[in-house]
Amino acid sequence: MTLLHIVLATLVGGLLSVLLAALVTQVVLGRIVKHLVSLSAGVLLGASLLHVLPEAFESQASSQELFLCLLGGLLFFFLLEKLELYRHSHHHEGDGHHHHHHFDAEQAGRGGLSVLVGDSIHNFCDGLLIAAAFLADPKLGWLTAGAVLLHEIPQEVGDYLVLLNAGLSRRRALAYNAMSGLAAVAGGVLGYFMLQPFETALPYLMVVASSSFIYVAVADLIPQMQRRLPWSETLAQLAWIGGGLGLMALASLGHAH
Repeated sequence: MTLLHIVLATLVGGLLSVLLAALVTQVVLGRIVKHLVSLSAGVLLGASLLHVLPEAFESQASSQELFLCLLGGLLFFFLLEKLELYRHSHHHEGDGHHHHHHFDAEQAGRGGLSVLVGDSIHNFCDGLLIAAAFLADPKLGWLTAGAVLLHEIPQEVGDYLVLLNAGLSRRRALAYNAMSGLAAVAGGVLGYFMLQPFETALPYLMVVASSSFIYVAVADLIPQMQRRLPWSETLAQLAWIGGGLGLMALASLGHAH
């Protein structure tokens, strides 16, 4: 049953976000994506700091080793992003950040293939992390999958638009994005068979999961919000971040560490 849950959760996280991204129109995009970015920051920080890290630190693993793993994970994802292998950009025209005209075309000019490769690696890592969470606790697995799904929607919107501007038809862009999303399923299945015999490694991989969530929130999402804005928009950002944290706090009511 655990493997079935992992497959279902990674399918939801990998494919549903792609389908939702394709259904969002440019008109709706500008209204909701900037709020989804704020909400995602709260969800990722809440999932990592309120659920995944506490679960890992309640194991028999050494706290010092787990902190070293967290530090190593942050540096690892930093290097992957430097190599453009861990792409998680949410920037595109119409996202509410006032990008210049033809911005998406310029992004696409860097290569639609690199977008797909980077997104596939990102999704594969997400699948591994979801598998580790399910092996530790099914409730934690679904919570982690939900955090991944919510974060993936604004990312997949950006990737879909970049692929369209790279010259792909809507059908091909959707198909390629969906194939990239299936990498999460591959990561989840591989993680299940790799990690199940090595339960002592689960706390460390869960810390790596947290480092991934924290890195994306702090290195990508929060910097997007660090602009001079009217107080009303700043308060809206705080409200959406608080909403994400609140969702994770409510989830903790049904998940005892």
